Amino acid sequence: MTKLARFLKPYWRQIVLTVALLVVQAVANLYLPDLNADIVNKGIANGDVDYILRTGGVMVAVTLVLGIAAIVAVYFGAKTAMAFGRDLRSAVFRAVEGFSAAELNRFGAASLITRNTNDVQQVQMVVVMGLNIMVLAPVMAIGGVVMALRQDVRLSGLLLVVIPLMGVVIGLAMSRALPLFRQVQEKTDRINQVVREHLAGVRVVRAFVRTKHEQERFERANADLTQTALSVQRLFATVMPVMMTIFNLTTVAILLFGARRVDVGAMQVGNLMAFLAYMMQILISVMMAVLVFVMVPRAAASAERIVEVLETKPAIRDPELPAPESGMCGYVEFDRVSFRYPGAEHAVLHEVSFTAAPGEVTAIVGSTGSGKSTLINLVPRFYDATEGRVLVDCVDVRDMPRERLWAKIGFVPQKAFLFSGTVAENLRYGRPDATEEELWHALEVAQAREFVEAMPQGLDTPIAQGGVSVSGGQRQRLAIARALVKRPDVYIFDDSFSALDFKTDARLRKALRAETRGATVLIVAQRVSTIMDADRIVVLDQGRVVGIGRHDELLASCETYREIVESQLALEEIA
Repeated sequence: MTKLARFLKPYWRQIVLTVALLVVQAVANLYLPDLNADIVNKGIANGDVDYILRTGGVMVAVTLVLGIAAIVAVYFGAKTAMAFGRDLRSAVFRAVEGFSAAELNRFGAASLITRNTNDVQQVQMVVVMGLNIMVLAPVMAIGGVVMALRQDVRLSGLLLVVIPLMGVVIGLAMSRALPLFRQVQEKTDRINQVVREHLAGVRVVRAFVRTKHEQERFERANADLTQTALSVQRLFATVMPVMMTIFNLTTVAILLFGARRVDVGAMQVGNLMAFLAYMMQILISVMMAVLVFVMVPRAAASAERIVEVLETKPAIRDPELPAPESGMCGYVEFDRVSFRYPGAEHAVLHEVSFTAAPGEVTAIVGSTGSGKSTLINLVPRFYDATEGRVLVDCVDVRDMPRERLWAKIGFVPQKAFLFSGTVAENLRYGRPDATEEELWHALEVAQAREFVEAMPQGLDTPIAQGGVSVSGGQRQRLAIARALVKRPDVYIFDDSFSALDFKTDARLRKALRAETRGATVLIVAQRVSTIMDADRIVVLDQGRVVGIGRHDELLASCETYREIVESQLALEEIA
């Protein structure tokens, strides 16, 4: 929790004001029983009506001050806590934005979502309670002890028994609750993971008739979370009755011993009433603190998880001293590049070297698992090469600020993804100032104009999250159009034509040739027909380059490429 305190620094004025108002509230609360004792001892005992009215008026004024201070303190406390939660969520989101694929895989999407929602909420609730109860309770408790001692020192000896007893009960509860709350958050992650997997793979689940299996998987995760949560609730369900028992026994003891003190004349009735009120304030303050401490262990577990995200240093970061621009546009070079995934035993790529120049189409082909997508992901620094260098415009990508690198690249991923919003908003994602004419031109090149024109609202037609409201082929063409609107120096197509029929594929490639004439084009493809006319074809086999050349050259010189061509041409002829 202390590591997150820096997010409260911008609001120190509001915090100081809140604390000051809470102190005023506590002082007013502590003053009221004293005034009440004076009314009983001096006013009622002597029959002095004027004194009763004067003192009663003071009590009303003090009560008004107390009420106003309480309202304003709660307002500023809540405002500060909400701002703290907003800043913390923003910080976690920014931290996750800077993560490389390695960190994203380590935490997992489900856990990161929980940390930025549920975990932040737990910490935020403690801040709300802390700026009210955790400030008010100690002031009330300490002030109550002082005021109780003023009333009767000997009777105040009960505090030496009650306070330590309550402390032992709270300490035992907290020591057992902290690991349980940590488990609750971890099992909440598991629930999120199961739900996300089911929603993302609902078609697969239904196609393989695994609905019952998924229900059972969810029930197991749900039951596990429920049992842990019940263990926590049982713990605190035991604590509260114990605290109430101590509370009530203390009241009985005060009345018993206090009555004897009054009987022997060592104490006045008004003082006994005030003492009882102060003792109640002390015990209520402890009870209020217990309510907060019920939340503290869970918030502490959540805070640890949030801090873990905030303190994680991304494996891929911007250089401290970026290399200057070379003045070149679009040159991509792989210089003896090798790559091994974090924690993997064997490398995926082995000393890959080739160059892609502007105005050329460079295709990468190979069997499944040969490292094609891995290789292409090194250009935008989704991962960094384990050995060797990846250069863009003769500058190592590790020596270039990522935003500058990404500005040069138009990337169409293997799994096309569209954001919720309109068609136009998706197309303008890489270039917000693109005109409507440029959008239609990009759609025409991507062979998407026809179906967009057929949509009810054209460019203003809403697209569902992930692009599920359009077909796979339409989604791929819209993703290609989005890259074209950006007009980058380097186009990367990671198997971006697989959902297109051969006729559309041929038209799209022909249009792309004219559109990307001055740019570098890197294409990863499974189909030979997609890359037959490429200026350069790089053939990968088990992460190694086994051939580089044009289509006809590789047919004559590369056995791996010839096998791929022969197998696919046969399938195409059958189709």
